Amino acid sequence: MREIEIKFRVADLRALARRLRGSGFRIVTPRTHEMNTLYDLPGGVLRGRKELLRLRKYGSQWKLTHKAKKKTGRHSSREELETGVEDGKQMDAILRALGYSPSFRYEKFRAEWTDGKAQVVVDETPIGNFCEIEGAPRWIDATAKKLGVREVDYITKNYAGLFLDWKARTKSRAEEMTFKAVNVYKSAQKHARQDGLSYFARDRK
Repeated sequence: MREIEIKFRVADLRALARRLRGSGFRIVTPRTHEMNTLYDLPGGVLRGRKELLRLRKYGSQWKLTHKAKKKTGRHSSREELETGVEDGKQMDAILRALGYSPSFRYEKFRAEWTDGKAQVVVDETPIGNFCEIEGAPRWIDATAKKLGVREVDYITKNYAGLFLDWKARTKSRAEEMTFKAVNVYKSAQKHARQDGLSYFARDRK
């Protein structure tokens, strides 16, 4: 199976939902919590090969996914193998027993939409809201146009890459893209700004 997709940033979730409905899409899965854990071998073997091994919990369902090295053009494209897992904790134990260990976690709330041909998902993440359009290349471009998305707005990075960009931009020390880790950083930044304003106010007196 080949995964072909693009992402784009979402400024207004309600406006996007209206556009999706107006373009003939319907919700397949409503907003559902999702937790993803990436695994790697010592020395970052999979990362070095630009491959990905992921254990995902979406609602109450678990999936194990392997993604091969990505090809990036206008769209992101890579071979993908995926299977359902009955017991995620046991799968984690199996992976650890084989020498794999968690290398990165990322969290989001995801809603799935379809027009009967392919899928669009809307993700609410700790670093912002995104939409993924996944399907045949022509369908992706046609759907993006219906949603008012220009080619210049296409994003082909995965969430690990987007998180690294966010860290570089914000100077955050968060090590994982979870709401708890990112909110701790945002809270610290808020207190730092408040302390700075308080100092400035005292200095003016």
